[in-house]
Amino acid sequence: MGDRKFREACVRCSLLRPDPAQRGRLVEIRDNLLDRIAEAEREGWLGEIEGLQVSLAGAESKISQIDSAAPGGRILLGLPTPRADRQG
Repeated sequence: MGDRKFREACVRCSLLRPDPAQRGRLVEIRDNLLDRIAEAEREGWLGEIEGLQVSLAGAESKISQIDSAAPGGRILLGLPTPRADRQG
């Protein structure tokens, strides 16, 4: 049980940058959280649902961070703008 709480704390941490090699593990964690939320709803464990949903949002955020940083993805640099102080 302690390992599960530690794992959820890491998933919730906004400062932790996810390792792309751990994407599969994050998907497992997300799927497990979905199962646990469904169980909590069935059993009427209303106090558990909110905490699990926070962890789920964190896991989904980490997966999105990995996916958006994937090689071959677009990088938007913006358009250059001319400076007004240039003479030429």
